[in-house]
Parts: sequence; C-alpha cells; structure tokens
Amino acid sequence: MLAISGLVFSCGQSNQTGENASESTTELSNIEKEHQLDRASYADSVNLGLLEDTIKGSARREARGKIGSNEISVNYGSPGLRGRVIWNGLVSYDQVWVSGSHWATAVIFSQDVLVEGIIIPAGIYGFFTIPGKDEWTLILNKNFDMHLADDYEESEDLVRVKVIPEILENTVQRLTYGIQSTSDSTGVVSLSWDKIKVKMPIAAK
Repeated sequence: MLAISGLVFSCGQSNQTGENASESTTELSNIEKEHQLDRASYADSVNLGLLEDTIKGSARREARGKIGSNEISVNYGSPGLRGRVIWNGLVSYDQVWVSGSHWATAVIFSQDVLVEGIIIPAGIYGFFTIPGKDEWTLILNKNFDMHLADDYEESEDLVRVKVIPEILENTVQRLTYGIQSTSDSTGVVSLSWDKIKVKMPIAAK
C-alpha cells in the first residue's frame, strides 16, 4: 500500500549501509528541502482517474511498506504519461534508467535483506533499471545521490535481477512504486507505469 509522507530527498550525501539504517533514514529525511515531496496527492488522484493530468512537472513521491519486520521506503520522481510513447520512446530500451525523473530513485531498508541470494545491508541505495521489450534488468547500486543516471557506475552495483515485465490491464498515468508482502518473510518492490509493471523480489535475511 502506498503511503505519502513529508520525507525530503537530498543531494550531496553518500550511501550508508550496515547497523545504522535508522540514522540513514533520518539523514535522508532531514537534509536540504530543494527536492521535497510535492504534488503527491495530485499524482494519486490522476492514477485513480479523479483528475486529468495537466501538469508537466514530476511529483516527488514516497512509497512505504513492510516485508516482515523490515520497513522499506522508495523516494522517487513520478513523471506523467500525458499521451507520450514511454517504452523505447521517452525511456530508451537497453540503457540504464534512473527509474523515475530528476534525482535518482532511492530505496531504504531498515534491516538487511536478501536479493537473489545476495545480502544487501540495511541502508540507502540507488534503484536503477535497464528496460527492454521482453526483459528488464533491475539494479541496486551503492550510489543514490545523483541527477538522473549521470554518475551511475556499474562497478558500484550490489545486485542485478533479470525480470519479465508484466502487461497491465489498466494504464498507470503517473509512475508509481509499491512495496508488497508475499509471505511473512518475502515480498517485492514494484514499479508501474503506462501498461508495464516490474518487481524486484526481496527476502528477509
């Protein structure tokens, strides 16, 4: 379930992992306000079909949820569809994408997790993707603090996951993340936009 809060997003901060995830979350929420969450309720109303999407800018949004006792949040820019061709149009196939707009998408884990059997320590990470027609690559990277994917380095990847995109019945007008549990100790972080949904599997360590 998507929840919107007053978290603000940063520039000029380095990735933090390990024991002090709560300190990382506090740091991310207390820094410069230039990337403050805005227009989140507008984006939700557009996705529910309550409003026509007339704003060209991207809302800064946050998704929050729990997988087991692990509190997970995703801070991201949410661009709108607005009649554009997204896949292999606005977003190119086979290139690293920031998986949102403007500042990189940041995923925060309050506890260590397992992704594809790889231990990801509690902390803040950049979430990047490489979209493709038939297959996507989902990436957790050490660096969450950058504009678009300008400073992305593959050498800083912690894990890459190959997934098959799901085709949605209903169009998602504004890019939306979610955190869903699939059992007491497993779940997914999902990205939905236009007619596509992709999921990164997460398991409690």
